[in-house]
Amino acid sequence: MENFKMIAKTFFGFEEILAKELRQLGAQEVEQGVRMVSFKGDKGFMYKANLSLRTALKVLKPIYSFRANNEAALYKGISSVNWSKYLNANQTFVIDATVHSDHFNHSEFVSQKCKDAIVDQFRERTGQRPSIDKAFPDLRINIHIGKDQVSVALDTSGNSLHQRGYRTATNIAPINEVLAAGILLLSGWEGQGHFLDPMCGSGTFLAEAAMIACNIPANINRKEFAFEKWKDWDNDLFDQIMDSLLKKVKEFHYTITGYDKAPSAVQKAKDNIKNANLDEYVKVAEENFFDTEKTTEGKLHMVFNPPYDERLDIHMEEFYKNIGDTLKKNYPGTNAWFITANLDALKFVGLKPSRKIKLFNASLEARLVKYEMYEGSKRTKFQSPLTPEGGM
Repeated sequence: MENFKMIAKTFFGFEEILAKELRQLGAQEVEQGVRMVSFKGDKGFMYKANLSLRTALKVLKPIYSFRANNEAALYKGISSVNWSKYLNANQTFVIDATVHSDHFNHSEFVSQKCKDAIVDQFRERTGQRPSIDKAFPDLRINIHIGKDQVSVALDTSGNSLHQRGYRTATNIAPINEVLAAGILLLSGWEGQGHFLDPMCGSGTFLAEAAMIACNIPANINRKEFAFEKWKDWDNDLFDQIMDSLLKKVKEFHYTITGYDKAPSAVQKAKDNIKNANLDEYVKVAEENFFDTEKTTEGKLHMVFNPPYDERLDIHMEEFYKNIGDTLKKNYPGTNAWFITANLDALKFVGLKPSRKIKLFNASLEARLVKYEMYEGSKRTKFQSPLTPEGGM
């Protein structure tokens, strides 16, 4: 099978870890961009990338590029692709357009013009035309326009790859699965010890942490990928790739624990963990983090997404102070990471973070921060309280 170029889309700040994931999977010619990584592989690798990648939102297969600075040139460029290679006249398609150009103002207009070019080509050649289906298309086409450069790609994934298939129950503003996996990988989590999410909500960090620890493919629970409707879909090859990935699943000999003080959240987390077939690795308990203490030996890896005041009615200053106090008093020997979009709140934690990483949670600028809690005298020595002016 021939290698071809693909593009994996991701969140800002995850480009390096996505590139690392791709190299570890065996991708060729891996190159980082902004919110994307390009690479080469064959059809089997396209299946493997969709099944395995934890920090990719989409995998696109570019098929054509051209220049256009007006609608006639756009129509002509799209018409020059032989669409019967990818689509039959009795099938359905949809176009997703992203536009950053002075020549084209609206993505909807671009989508419409590209749709017209494809439909007209079929009508002229066959007398029939494919239909648009936004919900369940047979082919999803991605159009990207930057200035006057038009890139045409096939969407190999379909629904965003954060839709893993295990999460049926959610709380208010649950963390995106790709964002959760990326945060875990940025934190250095590889399953090398005990893990705790002390504010686990619907259990996304717990599920992603268990899949990383056991080397379980991220999208093993997905019901469908877009390439399964393609003309060249190879079911036997897909099964072969799936089997080879499952043979690399490994045992995990530590604990993965989640706490939440809301009984409804605990139940949702348990349901999602069960859906993901991870309940042998993960335990969830109804606990208020501020009343807990470390219960495991050795270094504890803690990652969580505390509520901020856009989501819940909390007293910000007191809440974040309690986070710092609980870590300081009750969690020696812990590397604690959390993400917050409330940048002012960090000054109230009362501890100095050893790392700060800029990320985006949806459209909100956020920080992923790390607090290293040492055992004994080191703890006193290194954990210096922030001055009142401290913070971001």
